[in-house]
Amino acid sequence: MPSPFRDFFRRIRHRRWGRVVRRIDQLGTELEALRKQMATTAELVGGIECRRVAGLPDHTPLKEAEFRVHSQFGDDGVIQYLFSRIPAVRTFIEFGVEDYTEANTRFLLVHDDWRGLILDGRPDLDAVVSAQGLPMLHDLEVRSAFITAENINGLIRDAGFSGEIGLLSIDIDGNDYWVWRAITGVSPQVVVVEYNAVFGRDRAVTIPYDPAFTRQAAHHSWLYFGASLRALCQLAEEKGYAFVGCTSAGNNAYFVRKDLAGPFRILTPEEGFVDSQFRESRDERGRMSRLGGSARWDAIAHLPVVDLVSGATVPLDHGDVQ
Repeated sequence: MPSPFRDFFRRIRHRRWGRVVRRIDQLGTELEALRKQMATTAELVGGIECRRVAGLPDHTPLKEAEFRVHSQFGDDGVIQYLFSRIPAVRTFIEFGVEDYTEANTRFLLVHDDWRGLILDGRPDLDAVVSAQGLPMLHDLEVRSAFITAENINGLIRDAGFSGEIGLLSIDIDGNDYWVWRAITGVSPQVVVVEYNAVFGRDRAVTIPYDPAFTRQAAHHSWLYFGASLRALCQLAEEKGYAFVGCTSAGNNAYFVRKDLAGPFRILTPEEGFVDSQFRESRDERGRMSRLGGSARWDAIAHLPVVDLVSGATVPLDHGDVQ
């Protein structure tokens, strides 16, 4: 027979843990409500900022338009500034969105009610984004796929997008140059592409194309990925786009289709280059090493890049140019 004392203490323990569990549930509910309130407040402030950037004069440097609501840095403001002067086709495509809590197009979706397509390699993307309520409240297509130059046009077509769109945002930490070069099924008014500032301002270089490329596996530092700004500017010229500037964080470059670029200052790579200051490098054991300055270049200088002028694959430090 169970001891009466044992039953007594079991009941007390159950009551105590029941209160703890209920309190945890209550805190979770309160935190979710606070998160939603903060998001609403940020979007209201973003609306005020939209009016500010719309009032900026033509040819304003992009850094003066920057503000952040859902973007990682100041891209929300840059995008609003550009489309305050472009008769927008209100559709976007963005890939490399992770869980979409921090993205270049989310403010367009929730504030301006644009239609969009997001893609990322994570297999649970649809579940994660659906848990945020976005596909239910907005016209958003969500696709999980590891993006390559071979599959990108099919992914876009199968999601129901073609022809002219407003914005294309590319940030896949790898084959960004090659994937943009491969895209033929849509004609964006504006393209934003991440560039690798560590590759420097002077040469048009990109990583060699490898459909299985991942930044984490390519080199322990995580600094070896993507393309230089000059490489993207060269590709933009081939595709009929003008380079109009970079974010002040030194990570994203903006290109406007030439028939729409009149209100913006068109820049050369030398004029528009912004070096990145963030420190996200790792050491051989995967720990943050936070390399800065020329130490970042030194860490990957021996690795191969495609020189887009000569067509040769050479070490990054070939010619010792930074």
